[in-house]
Amino acid sequence: MSVKKTILIVDDEKDVRTFLKSLLTDNGYDTLEAVDGVEGMKLARERSPDLITLDITMPEQSGVKSYRQLKDDAELAKIPVVIITAVGDPMEHFLKTRKQVPNPEGFMAKPIDQDKLLQMIADLLS
Repeated sequence: MSVKKTILIVDDEKDVRTFLKSLLTDNGYDTLEAVDGVEGMKLARERSPDLITLDITMPEQSGVKSYRQLKDDAELAKIPVVIITAVGDPMEHFLKTRKQVPNPEGFMAKPIDQDKLLQMIADLLS
């Protein structure tokens, strides 16, 4: 029997966290939840999830800043990140940053396409 993969959901919108938690747990994943980038980074360090879904626009600490911190941390950089955002062109946020970081492993626009997201996560975790 394989061990369940754990996905950290980082999003300030409770409805989005609830939706993703239901979708992911219904499809065999364990989930952790964070309401902003600060809490997300803390949980990532403590629990080392198999994958992180990350919103871009959040209070306290943006997803872009959190993403840069993740990719700058030797222990966390290997964790695949799927950016889930309502922002028009999420690549702009990454291309405009002064410090170059690798592109996220995946992007998903809101509203979320469940099948595409599940396929993307399955591919990244295989």
